Amino acid sequence: MGEQLKVGDRVPNFKLEASNGKTVELADYAGKKLVIYFYPRDMTPGCTTESCDFRDYNGQFGANNAEVIGISPDDLASHEQFVDKHELPFLLLSDTEHTVSELFGVWKLRSWKDEEFMGIERSTFLLDEKGVIAKEWRSVSVEGHVKEVLEAITDI
Repeated sequence: MGEQLKVGDRVPNFKLEASNGKTVELADYAGKKLVIYFYPRDMTPGCTTESCDFRDYNGQFGANNAEVIGISPDDLASHEQFVDKHELPFLLLSDTEHTVSELFGVWKLRSWKDEEFMGIERSTFLLDEKGVIAKEWRSVSVEGHVKEVLEAITDI
């Protein structure tokens, strides 16, 4: 594992399978601001709240020339179910090999109920139109987070 990406870094192009059944790459979003939110698991309470918050503000992101994508280690079948159940208007990307999660430094040793395991640390990254990280939020607390990201978009 090399250095994790940080603010000011240009994100190298990556490709992942998406909830629409297509392969999506970072280059597809050139010329737009991009919000990438990494979350631990589909259908869990915090991830559902966060995803639905991004859904509810999706029009405002679009009005600011920004797209939203979610990334987790879940497979496509899980993503499709999650998108359908909560009517998510953006793509969820499947990072089953956690290559992109490692690139951003969000694949970490975590613990829950005295169990240690490798997993996603909830984090969000805001990329400018050139694919450079303009702002990052690591170890995100869901409450009020999406509103904070939306405010940051208007600043870049």
